[in-house]
Amino acid sequence: MEDIEHRTIEVNGINMHVAEKGQGPIVLFLHGFPELWYSWRHQILSLSSQGYHAVALDLRGYGDTDAPPSITSYTCFHIVGDIVALIDSLGVDQVFLVAHDWGAIIGWYLCLFRPDKIKAYVCLSVPYLPRNPKSKPVDAMRELYGDDLYICRFQPGKMEAEMAEVGTAYVLRNILTTRKTVPPILPNGEFGTGFNPDMPETLPAWLTEDDLAYYVTKFEKTGFTGGLNYYRNFNLNWELTAAWSGKQIKVPVKFITGELNMGYNLIKDYIHGGGFKEVVPNLEEVIVQKGVAHFNNQEVAEDISKHICDFIRKF
Repeated sequence: MEDIEHRTIEVNGINMHVAEKGQGPIVLFLHGFPELWYSWRHQILSLSSQGYHAVALDLRGYGDTDAPPSITSYTCFHIVGDIVALIDSLGVDQVFLVAHDWGAIIGWYLCLFRPDKIKAYVCLSVPYLPRNPKSKPVDAMRELYGDDLYICRFQPGKMEAEMAEVGTAYVLRNILTTRKTVPPILPNGEFGTGFNPDMPETLPAWLTEDDLAYYVTKFEKTGFTGGLNYYRNFNLNWELTAAWSGKQIKVPVKFITGELNMGYNLIKDYIHGGGFKEVVPNLEEVIVQKGVAHFNNQEVAEDISKHICDFIRKF
């Protein structure tokens, strides 16, 4: 880990923290919520040892990257703009993209807006879900699951205070260890048992106390507002992307999800029944990892690294 280099790069009007290692074609890693560049620590070491330049960033609002105060500074256009500027600063025309959770959503937007920048995309956990022109996403989710669905509760309001009541370490431990397969419904008026009513007393083998401490240190400094602001732009992103309704994503894609990934069972038919392939015609592989939950890039890191290398070597 000490061989990973860190630097700050000015992109799109903010300072972005980047962790990198290796020489060769660039593999760019985008993390999710509530994560950091550190979520890709295993892949950075693995890919850099196999002839690639692995680059992982703290997204806008996270870790050692700037966190603009305005909620509307976290739209898909702001974040894709950050990443395009980063790619340009690295001195290349294209990169291999690997992304997970919210990083995966941003990855889909990047492939939609600037496919010229992406050689191929390895997407973890979140498939491309095309824009429904008739329904704003938060409104639709509220109708399906009620006001206490986590995405609804993450909208502007009291979530930061509710997280503060249980503490940063509890929130991170609670989310990172969840193996629930249905979208979390939070207790009314509090974070409570959050994402994981069955939170274990001891951490799983793939997440050490030192790993958790790294996340806690960074989120104690920044808070969770930057990450929550991504959720708070779901509806605004829907309004801003009307011009892309019905647009296919043509980038070559490999999709990998854990069998126990939150929500996978709800969209299994879409993923395997032709709907996903219809909107992503160059979807080349779909991998379902048995017994694996949402944070598959950390839980089965070696397997994910192998899947990445096997796919990008084709290009």
